[in-house]
Amino acid sequence: MTIGELAEHYVMELEPLYDSNEARTLFNMAAEKVLTISSGELIMQKDLDISFIDLQKLLSILNDLQIGKPIQHILAEAHFYGLVFNVDENVLIPRPETEELVDWIISVCSKQFAVDSLTSPERLTILDIGTGSGCIPITLKKHLPNAKVSTLDVSPEAIAVARQNAIQIGTEINFTVADILTFTSEEKFDIIVSNPPYIRDLEKKDMHNNVLLHEPHLALFVSDEDPLLFYNAIADFAKTNLKPNGQLYFEINEYLGKETIEMLIGKSFVDIELRQDMQGKDRMVRAALSRELK
Repeated sequence: MTIGELAEHYVMELEPLYDSNEARTLFNMAAEKVLTISSGELIMQKDLDISFIDLQKLLSILNDLQIGKPIQHILAEAHFYGLVFNVDENVLIPRPETEELVDWIISVCSKQFAVDSLTSPERLTILDIGTGSGCIPITLKKHLPNAKVSTLDVSPEAIAVARQNAIQIGTEINFTVADILTFTSEEKFDIIVSNPPYIRDLEKKDMHNNVLLHEPHLALFVSDEDPLLFYNAIADFAKTNLKPNGQLYFEINEYLGKETIEMLIGKSFVDIELRQDMQGKDRMVRAALSRELK
């Protein structure tokens, strides 16, 4: 079987779950990994015969995809902001909207704190809450190498995955297993960032089974009655643990932007900024403790 023929086979077999463009993307991801070639080479070599061993690997991946298993879990890796992260069923698969949140933080810190560091001996300090795979703190550390980055998660299994990613990518991160609903600390931070659980139970019906069946519900869902549970706790923690002019960043539920902003206003945060992601959805919020933030 040739590369082109197998690509068409993927599209046909995955039709009940994915449209043709999604199926081709999944094939490309699988083929690039198994055949160790680029997407461009896949197109140029579509008439190339696939070896028996590689064909069996790619058909096995197809079988897993047909039962709804995410391609990132099948390949045990996910790409995020130019880096490759190990992922498994204990952590969320990194999403493009989270890349946008990270890019926002890197952009602000590269400008503001680069200037501040010229007059201050203190290092930029960052805390990520709910680390999962570690994609947020590790990427921030990679692009802000002089920062002191810490992170916590309630799941020891998630921390184990994140710790391995930090080693693999070559970043020094301080890890803590803790529940932000009860966690306290004397340490002060310039930046606190979180992508906490924010999907309400009522939204489950609109979600794909490959998420519902294969990603950790602990990191995804909150009750319909208290959807801002973690945002409230993190904002309270930030009021105590942010330095003067410190910044709080959230990834948010697209349907709860107004409620999130009202919660932050109620806790006396200022300079609150709501941003949309590339799909035009309300997805990110930044807030400050002081009007001195520019």
